[in-house]
Amino acid sequence: MGETADAVPDFDKGGGMLPAIAQDADDGAVLMMAYMNAEAYAETLSTGRAVYFSRSRNKLWRKGEESGNVQKVVGVFLDCDRDTILLKVEQIGGAACHEGYRSCFFRQVTPEGLRVVGDRVFDPDDVYGKK
Repeated sequence: MGETADAVPDFDKGGGMLPAIAQDADDGAVLMMAYMNAEAYAETLSTGRAVYFSRSRNKLWRKGEESGNVQKVVGVFLDCDRDTILLKVEQIGGAACHEGYRSCFFRQVTPEGLRVVGDRVFDPDDVYGKK
């Protein structure tokens, strides 16, 4: 199949930025959700490593550039409207979350409040030097 207009995300729908979900390629666990612009998407495709757009830093964010916890991209999928990106990844380093958990979705909502349901893989103070 050749490159066609419908083979790329429709970044216009998101004002230039679309949600990108990282999912573990082996067990299907949802690791994180971030955003991509066209430049991050293109670099992800060309390098095979997940690159996102950091809204807080207003620049490309090459996953793992500080922590070493990179995401090797195994597959790239678009939803039916081409306005959400799904990356199936191999999570190198064991943690996708900057708080040191395997998944960013480590808090479960319960009637009693939030409950931590994940185990911390690393101490973020040690990795990011916030001490």
